[in-house]
Amino acid sequence: MPFARFNGIKVFSATMVAQREALGGLVTDWIHAHPQFEIVDLVVSQSSDASFHCIAISVFYWEELARERDQRAPT
Repeated sequence: MPFARFNGIKVFSATMVAQREALGGLVTDWIHAHPQFEIVDLVVSQSSDASFHCIAISVFYWEELARERDQRAPT
């Protein structure tokens, strides 16, 4: 079975100025609220057209699955 670097992703995005300014805090709060996830990568991207600018922060993480925990548990 090939190794997967991540098995979960959470995407935060905003288009309005105030939302874009608050985006980093939202990501930080989410990370702190999910200590069971091992963050393996973060990608920041921007897209825009004539009227709108969008910022997205994608958080890639590894979440240990229940079957993996069960396999490691002593019998």
